[in-house]
Amino acid sequence: MAKGEKEHRMLFDIRGKRRNVVKVVYAVLAVLMGLSLFLVTGIGNISSLFDGGSESNNGAVIYEEQAERIERKLVKSPEDPELLQALTRAQLNAGNQLVEATAEGTVLTQETVQMYRKASETWSEYLKATTDPSASVAQLIAPTFVTLAETAPSAPGFEENMDAAAAAAAIVAKQRPSLNSLSTLAIYQYFAFEPEAAAKTRAEAIALTKGKFERENLENQLDEYKKRSGEAEKQLKALEEANKASGNQGNKEKLENPLGGLGTGLGE
Repeated sequence: MAKGEKEHRMLFDIRGKRRNVVKVVYAVLAVLMGLSLFLVTGIGNISSLFDGGSESNNGAVIYEEQAERIERKLVKSPEDPELLQALTRAQLNAGNQLVEATAEGTVLTQETVQMYRKASETWSEYLKATTDPSASVAQLIAPTFVTLAETAPSAPGFEENMDAAAAAAAIVAKQRPSLNSLSTLAIYQYFAFEPEAAAKTRAEAIALTKGKFERENLENQLDEYKKRSGEAEKQLKALEEANKASGNQGNKEKLENPLGGLGTGLGE
């Protein structure tokens, strides 16, 4: 690699014998970038993962400073749900501002992912502090967990983040049941490898469709996601086995991002 050239950290390695194992995953999990906006836009109206990704880092500084002020208040009230909710929002906003827009597409920076991880940790603390989680914040954090799933360093990390994404989407669907929220939840549950839960949610979503065309369109889309999630689960298990075998030989390799080629590599 030339000096000064940006390195894109790829988490699922396709060199050597693994090429045939992971090449299907690239196509199978490509949908996850689109899933990130389902809670906001609904099926059939997905544009990009980040709104305002081309804004300057000045916006990030504003939100980072806001987060710091909230953190100082949390020192005195560490379990205040309102403060934890506000901190989650500030961290998410800061992360969104740190995304880089390039000619090739949107690129997540290390700073973006770090801020998203902080937001996910704050969200976890928030859930412990409240019995009535905010659907609005859940709607924001769910696609963030999808992003963290695709940047996870292992298959278990992918599954853990998709579980969290599905849990957040469930909060939205429970408080704001609609065709979009239930469809999103079903898709997230498929990719969290929860087929029974997805089937139940799917039935609830289909019950809200209006007319034969809308029902069949939704069923076809959900069938496709169900199929892809099944393929993804098989491929990720194969990757884990390959990784374990490599580790046992003292030559453990990093797993490469199954969504490689979509402009989500981490810029240095």
